[in-house]
Amino acid sequence: MLYILFAIVLFGFLIAIHEFGHFSVAKLCGIRVNEFSIGMGPLLLHKQGKETQYSLRLLPIGGFCAMEGEDEDSSDPRAFGNADAWKRFLVLIAGSTFNFLTGLAILLVIYSGMQCYVDTTITGFAEGFPCQGEEMLMKGDTILAVNGRAVLLSGDFTTLLSLNREDTVDLTVRRNGQKLKLNDLPLVPRPYTDENGETVVRYGLDFGLKEVTGIPERIRYGFYSSVDFVRMVWWSLEELLGGGASVKDLSGPIGIVNTMSEVGEQSANAWDAVINLFYFGAFIAINLSVMNLLPFPALDGGRVFFLMLNGIIYLLTRRTIPAKYEQYVHAAGMLLLLALMAFVALQDVFRLFQ
Repeated sequence: MLYILFAIVLFGFLIAIHEFGHFSVAKLCGIRVNEFSIGMGPLLLHKQGKETQYSLRLLPIGGFCAMEGEDEDSSDPRAFGNADAWKRFLVLIAGSTFNFLTGLAILLVIYSGMQCYVDTTITGFAEGFPCQGEEMLMKGDTILAVNGRAVLLSGDFTTLLSLNREDTVDLTVRRNGQKLKLNDLPLVPRPYTDENGETVVRYGLDFGLKEVTGIPERIRYGFYSSVDFVRMVWWSLEELLGGGASVKDLSGPIGIVNTMSEVGEQSANAWDAVINLFYFGAFIAINLSVMNLLPFPALDGGRVFFLMLNGIIYLLTRRTIPAKYEQYVHAAGMLLLLALMAFVALQDVFRLFQ
């Protein structure tokens, strides 16, 4: 129960950070904010400021920063729709930017005491590994890319191999200071015997530990981890659109809270649980930042798309798309998102009972 509470608080914090990004940048740009709310649904608490109402609502599944003239025409010169395009752009991307920076900050704190990490340089092979030799892989090779996709951290290697749908794979490695392209390697999971004499299914490569030499290397590792989280979102979307995954594999707030609870309970001790939960929180923060910038109606990315589209149309015709039509599109997008959220929530509940 403690881990569930921690997960709910952390999830709510990330939502608050996102909305605070919109709120703070809107204020800096002189845009009027009518309400800043954490949570959705019925109002629990509120305080009226000079011009903004600060609210806490019942359902911890979202939040909002209600700006004047955001979804309707307004004669107020400080309305969102009347602000310069660059100001609206900054406000729209601010929420995702704050989420990304929050995730990056969490990772930098986690890795601040890191002494070593798993490198991408091959230190050995499992007995019977079939891809050894000068024309294939050799001990001391550093893996740079899998099928043209960069390997930033050691975990990328396994992840990218798992996404490969072919029987062979193309690798880019660094050997003796030179970059080599190794094509059509039959690198797939196989049964190997480990040091305990047990059979395990793995790719058959061993990687060693590299000692951290200073703060810049810790910062670099934290930054690479955050970039990796972004790429994992894109890879997941590719799998979803390419048929490698389905909407049944999606998870919402209920599933996320449950997963975070399991992560905490399966940790070796309380300190590891806190670290693991914050690591998962960093992933969720960066996940939110990417998903909100997708060019889908009702999302921040959808509004950015219309902002850019209006800019192009205005340059060509000196006209813009009437605001009411954009509102219709965002309203339809919101209905679709709510339907998807309801579907995913039912799936999460069903998994809990299973």
